[in-house]
Amino acid sequence: MINIDDAKMMLDGIADELPEDFYKSLNGGIILSPETKLHPASDDVRPLFILGEYHYERLGLGRYIIIYFGSFTRTFGGLTPERMREKLRNTLLHEFTHHLESLAGERGLAAKDARELAEYRRKLEE
Repeated sequence: MINIDDAKMMLDGIADELPEDFYKSLNGGIILSPETKLHPASDDVRPLFILGEYHYERLGLGRYIIIYFGSFTRTFGGLTPERMREKLRNTLLHEFTHHLESLAGERGLAAKDARELAEYRRKLEE
C-alpha cells in the first residue's frame, strides 16, 4: 500500500503530464487531502467514498480540485502502486473534466455522475 507522500509524488507526476490549457482559471490548484470522505447518500453496508471533488467560486476560494487520499486507501488500498497511479490519474482527469466543462458552461459529466448516483441508490433498495 502506498502512503500519502507516494500519492503526492504520483499526483504531481500526473499533473505535470497534463496540457497547460487544463489549468486555465484553476487558481486554487490541486490539493491532496488525507481525509476520507463519504458521500452524503452513502450506505453503511455499501459505502460510497468521494475520491475527488472539483470546487469553483465557493466562499471566494476560486477553482480547485481536491483528491481524498483516505478515500483512496479505503477503496483501493490493496492495489499495486501502478494500479493506484492509474486510479489517481482517472480521478484527476474526471475532476479536470468538471473544471473544463464549467468553463465552457457544460454539465455533461455532472449529469452522468447524477445517473450513476441514482443507480447506486436503486441498488441499495434491492
